Amino acid sequence: MRLPTLFRRTPFRLTLLFLALFAAAASAILAYVYVASAAEAQAKAEADVAGELQALRGVYDSRGFDALNMAVIDRTLTRSAFVYRLMDEKGAFITGSLSETPFDAEARDGDWVTFTFTDTDAEGRVIRPQVRAVTARLSGGETLIVGESLGDTEAYLSRLTQALWAAMGMVLLLGLAGGLLVSRNLERSMGRLNRVVTAVQDGDLKARVPVRATGDELDELGRGLNDMLDRLEGSMASIRHAGDAIAHDLRSPLTRMRAKLEVALIDADNGKVSGVEALGIALDEADTLLKTFNTVLAIARLQAAAGRIPDAAVFDAAELAADMAELYEPAAEDKGLEFSAEIERGLMIEGGRPFLAQALANVIDNAIKYTPTGGAVMLRARRRSSGEVEYSVTDTGPGVPEADRGRVVERFVRLDNSRTEAGSGLGLSLVGAVMEAHMGRIQLDEGPGEYGGFGPGLRVALILPPAP
Repeated sequence: MRLPTLFRRTPFRLTLLFLALFAAAASAILAYVYVASAAEAQAKAEADVAGELQALRGVYDSRGFDALNMAVIDRTLTRSAFVYRLMDEKGAFITGSLSETPFDAEARDGDWVTFTFTDTDAEGRVIRPQVRAVTARLSGGETLIVGESLGDTEAYLSRLTQALWAAMGMVLLLGLAGGLLVSRNLERSMGRLNRVVTAVQDGDLKARVPVRATGDELDELGRGLNDMLDRLEGSMASIRHAGDAIAHDLRSPLTRMRAKLEVALIDADNGKVSGVEALGIALDEADTLLKTFNTVLAIARLQAAAGRIPDAAVFDAAELAADMAELYEPAAEDKGLEFSAEIERGLMIEGGRPFLAQALANVIDNAIKYTPTGGAVMLRARRRSSGEVEYSVTDTGPGVPEADRGRVVERFVRLDNSRTEAGSGLGLSLVGAVMEAHMGRIQLDEGPGEYGGFGPGLRVALILPPAP
């Protein structure tokens, strides 16, 4: 048999568990209160009885048996909480309110006993309270029994028990009602989350969880889910954009490759070129396409890493800068450029060295590519005042207009002054992806400015957090 939906909800089951634990704790407390109160009442009764017995012994010692007998009769007639039984040397009843002795024949002086006493109250109703009594052997051989009724204490404990049970029942009812209310509210909140998840499963990536601004766990879960959906929507949009951009940008090289292959085939038929040369042309164009695809895959891999760089390690950023300077200085000199490097030591960072090497290589390669002959390129590695580590590459090339600096790090974006150079427009996009994966940033500024017919130049800074 399947339980109703409410009883299968975790909040309601937790409420029932809490109420069960509360009922057990309350029962234990009730039992403790009852036992402690009963023990306290018995101790008080024994103290009262001991005091009364001492007073009667004083009467007996000072004025004799007859005075004691009169005192017991007088106390019995006053209908106080005490009960008495005075017996002679043979145990025969003399006077008192107890018609029978609660002790056996072997009872000794100072023995205590608790028994039920049948009596009538002021209204004539029969009552059977508990009595705590003690027996005393007098010097003349007589026996005196003095006890105190626990009826008032029993009535108090009964009222206390009833009140505690009633309070516990009320708390259980209120707790159950509160559990139903909490379960209903939580179910409503979880229903909003489930509706968003269902909408996303159906393809609606714009669905979001309403946040109530209460600061509780559900709000934190909602904000986390919304952030995840924002990233997912952005990733899907980026994938769609990348697919469209790849299709658009590869149309030209594919068309160009096809045209070159047609021309090569025609020239081969006419004997102008050989078939090997035609295949070489096709291979060059295929290499360009493969390089574009590999760059797009590298960017996608970095974005999918979400801050978890494969094979990340702590290393000295200065060593990487020195390696890049040694690698690209000959290329700059071959183009007639002045290449220099300023590198601080001890710049420890954490990340993927191959990715950072590729990013720095792309920036230096762009600087060399777009700086005219006779210009200069400078590589720096330093620690900023904020503690961050910065790579910067400054050139004296044409630079990038300020309005376009935010655009050049996007995929397949190429400015007008770069159309004559080979490339796919993915170099700085890869650099931006590397910086994002390393929790860093890329910053583009104007270079040294117009000087000697060169400029204004460009300064590209790669800023990384220091190693923890």
